[in-house]
Amino acid sequence: MRQTLTELYQARIAVGTLHPDPAQQAVLPALEDLRLWLETNAGRRTGLFAGLFARPVVPPKGLYLWGGVGRGKSMLMDLFCEATAITAKRRVHFHAFMQEIQHALHEARKTGVEDALAPVAEAIAREVRLLAFDEMQITDITDAMIVGRLFEKLLAAGVVIVTTSNRPPEDLYKNGLNRALFLPFIDILRDRLVVVELESPNDYRQHRLAGAQVYFHPAGKARGLIEAIWSDLTGGDKGAPLRLPVNGREVELPRFANGVGRASFWELCARPLGPGDYLAIAQAVRVLILEDVPQLSSSNFNEAKRFVTLIDALYEGHVRLICSAADEPERLYIEGEGSFEFERTASRLREMQGADWGKGGAG
Repeated sequence: MRQTLTELYQARIAVGTLHPDPAQQAVLPALEDLRLWLETNAGRRTGLFAGLFARPVVPPKGLYLWGGVGRGKSMLMDLFCEATAITAKRRVHFHAFMQEIQHALHEARKTGVEDALAPVAEAIAREVRLLAFDEMQITDITDAMIVGRLFEKLLAAGVVIVTTSNRPPEDLYKNGLNRALFLPFIDILRDRLVVVELESPNDYRQHRLAGAQVYFHPAGKARGLIEAIWSDLTGGDKGAPLRLPVNGREVELPRFANGVGRASFWELCARPLGPGDYLAIAQAVRVLILEDVPQLSSSNFNEAKRFVTLIDALYEGHVRLICSAADEPERLYIEGEGSFEFERTASRLREMQGADWGKGGAG
C-alpha cells in the first residue's frame, strides 16, 4: 500500500532515524501534492512538448524551500525524491548542475547554433519531469547571467522544479556584479515556485557534532572515525567531486555530499590555490573534513601558508571543520619561518573545536 510522505516520515521517527520536527512536518503536504501530480501525470507530455493538437497539461508550481543550515532541507528533498515513483527525475547539487550546463553550452556553441541555451534546455526537458536542486547558491556571474533564461525554458517545457537554499530568493547573488540583470530571475522564482521557509529552531547537523570530537591526532589512527563521521553526515553517500568556478577557472573538492566537503591537506594546500579559491569552498560547504595535516615547518612553508589561508576562510565563513592532523594545533608548526604567525591559526583551530562553533554563521 502506498504510504504518504507524512507516513514515511513518521516511520523514520518510529525507528529513531529522525526526530519529530513540526517545521519539517509542515512542509510534507506541499511535497505530497507535487508527488501525487507527478505520479498521476507521469505518462503525459506537458508544456512545449504537449503536441500541436493535444490539450496541454499545466504542471503545478514547484517549491523553493529555504532556511538555516542543518534544518533538514536536504533530508526532506531526499525523502520526496526517493518516494516519487517516476523515472524521469533527477536530484543534483546546484553547483554541479550549473557546471554541466556550462559544459553543454560550450559544446552547443561548437555547432554554430544561434541560441546555445535552447538545445541544452530542450535536452534536459526531454529527459526529466522533476528537477530537484540542493543548495541553490549563485556566486558566479556566468551562472547568474544564464540561470534565468534556463529556468524560463525548463518551466515552459513543463519541468517541475524543487530546490533548497540557505537564503530567500531576494538574497541570491546579493551584491553580485551586474545584479540588476539577475533580478528578473528572482521574479521567476517567486512566480513559478512556492517559496517556503523552513523555520525549525533545530540545527540537526550541529546536534550530531555537538560535544563530539572533531580534531584527531595522530591522523593515521583516525581514519575509521573520520569515515564514520562522513557516513553519518552524508547519510552514507559516497560523495562526488564538486567543481567551483573561481575567476574563469575551477577549484575542485574531491568529495562532496549533503553540504559536506572532504579533502586531504595535500589536495587543498599542495596545489597553487589562493584566497579566492578557499573563499569559494567556504561558501559552498557547511562542513569540511580535512585529513592528514602534516607537521609544518620551513620545509613546507608554501603549503603551510595556504593552510593558514584556508583556515582563515573557514573561520570567517563559520564552516564546521573536522580535521585529522599530525599533532595538536599548538604543536603543528613549532619552528622555522612563520611559526610565530601560526599561533593565531592554532588558536582558531582550537576555537573551531567548540561545541557551539558555526551556530552563528551565515548560510
